[in-house]
Amino acid sequence: MDFKLHKGSCCMCRNGCSKIQNNKLNTYDWLCGVPDAANATDYVEVQFKNTRKGYFLNSGKITLEKGDVVAVEASPGHDIGTVTLTGKLVLLQMKKNNARADGTDVKRVYRKVKAADLEKYEEAKSKEHETMIRSRQIAADLGLDMKIGDVEYQGDGNKAIFYYIADERVDFRQLIKVLAETFRVRIEMKQIGARQEAGRIGGIGPCGRELCCSCWMSGFVSVTTVAARFQDISMNPQKLAGQCAKLKCCINYEIDAYVEAQQYLPSKEVVLETQNTTYYHCKTDTFRKEITFSTDKTVAVNIVTISAERAFEVINMNRNGIRPLLLEADEKPPQPQRDSHDILGQESLTRFDETALNKKKKRRRHGKSGNKTKSKN
Repeated sequence: MDFKLHKGSCCMCRNGCSKIQNNKLNTYDWLCGVPDAANATDYVEVQFKNTRKGYFLNSGKITLEKGDVVAVEASPGHDIGTVTLTGKLVLLQMKKNNARADGTDVKRVYRKVKAADLEKYEEAKSKEHETMIRSRQIAADLGLDMKIGDVEYQGDGNKAIFYYIADERVDFRQLIKVLAETFRVRIEMKQIGARQEAGRIGGIGPCGRELCCSCWMSGFVSVTTVAARFQDISMNPQKLAGQCAKLKCCINYEIDAYVEAQQYLPSKEVVLETQNTTYYHCKTDTFRKEITFSTDKTVAVNIVTISAERAFEVINMNRNGIRPLLLEADEKPPQPQRDSHDILGQESLTRFDETALNKKKKRRRHGKSGNKTKSKN
């Protein structure tokens, strides 16, 4: 029986018998149409719970496609994962993630999963939440300054990975002994950051969409307040912070466009002189290339908005010792006038009253005509 992940389904079995889920978006295989790209390598990319991925050698020449559930070599025993990438693109991903492809210390793909493998897998996964709650209590009893954010059992149930967060270095040797005695499995501890924890747990951001780190982001780039200043974003910590209490990753998305656009704008430190007063920078609309100036450095007073082209003209005039009469251009371009009229007739608040009056008039007319015919008879 072949188990495969189908698009738009949370189940990895054609008959709906498996509950394996992967929340992370996978790499798009843009080389799938290239001739012989599928047979370029025997390595395949396998994804496990949420974000964890590995690269395994298909030494048995098993016919594998994207979405197949396979049993792979682990230390010790075997693990259950989903094939997310095959072909030539796997080699590029291995190079990007610094995975070794020289044949040394390479783990293999055993087989496609069987019903017995899935039963063990389901039994192991059902313990994860209870194990996480119990391990948090054990860490608190030992007085360790750490937080266990997630637990992942291996496919055969012989090993458990504990993901934890800690601000400082933690000596968890005693914790490992207690956990091994309590759960009777091999223990592995992995430290993650706040962003990785948010990616594993998931959630909804202030934009109303699923968190980027939980649906498509695979690498985390440092975010600083400099990017927010370039985009004139308010320096409000509550608005700049995401669900992980760190600066939002989306602050970096448009920074390159802002940096490029601001190369064609005058400096914010520039001061414009006219015959009557001095103007200071107030705010900038980067993409419209409009700059607002004020007669006061700290308060928006007598604000005037001009284009970047006009600002450069005034700067050049001030350099030559010339002060214009007004900050705006002498002749403003005529604004296009649009003839707007209500096509549907929905602007009038009394449009229903007029309809009612017309109906009453018609009724009166019909009533009078009826009386005349009766009187004639």
